Amino acid sequence: MGLRARPSGLGARLRSILGAGTPATDATWDEVEEALIAADVGATTTLEIVDAARERFRRESGGSGEDARRALAAEIRDRLVRVGSGRFELGPAPSVILFVGVNGTGKTTTIAKLAARLKGEGRTLVLAAADTFRAAAVEQLRIWGEQVGVPVVAQRAGADPGAVAFDAVAAAESRGLDAVLVDTAGRLQNKQQLMAELAKIRRVIERRLPGQPRHVLLVLDATTGQNGILQAEAFSREAGVTGIVLTKLDGTAKGGVALAAADRLGVPILFAGVGEEIDALAPFDPEAFVEWLLSE
Repeated sequence: MGLRARPSGLGARLRSILGAGTPATDATWDEVEEALIAADVGATTTLEIVDAARERFRRESGGSGEDARRALAAEIRDRLVRVGSGRFELGPAPSVILFVGVNGTGKTTTIAKLAARLKGEGRTLVLAAADTFRAAAVEQLRIWGEQVGVPVVAQRAGADPGAVAFDAVAAAESRGLDAVLVDTAGRLQNKQQLMAELAKIRRVIERRLPGQPRHVLLVLDATTGQNGILQAEAFSREAGVTGIVLTKLDGTAKGGVALAAADRLGVPILFAGVGEEIDALAPFDPEAFVEWLLSE
């Protein structure tokens, strides 16, 4: 998956708690809970994971701390696999991908990275600058479009976002393009207005192309911890999120928010941002993530 920086402390702490020659006791599992909560996994998800890992440990292991650690790793991996991961398909053209998330998560940059990835696969696409609330967002997407070599449909700042999305979809249909990547606002005057705007964009797209958008991707900053999960839940309820893109995963000292997000939202993590470069967007791999998360 390309993760380089190591999460600070979690793997080393778990190895100290679950050492090869140390028996796993009730007190040991309590320490595991504390370590996972401190790593931003969240209390509810942590309790469920530890309970399941303890049961797996009792059922499958010989009783050592190292056996317990393997049971914990297997449980984390299996939970991620159950919600799905890494499977991203465009479907019939034009396939519409709607990006949602609060400002500052790296949403616009993520759109550019996915656009570069799809273009590298030979796909044709257009970007829609539907975050018209911020003039800077429109300009940022234009700049990215030029760098990646992908056309951008945009209007003036303050224009109707639904109209921008409609124009982009119409352009994709007329040109026979494979995909439309739609940027959306991450902040308006209040949350109700923001969610209503997202719902309107969806309706406009659905009227033009029944069955679309194909994907609604929530861009989540992995460094925001449990506050980010609360934001994610709001977007998931209102926007019909189908998958998660985790950004800044290499920059977090914790990383457990990935597990918390997938578990709480019940949708797969599809991609992970693993650096600043345009090609630093990788399909999410549960096996690689667990190895990274629990490494020393």
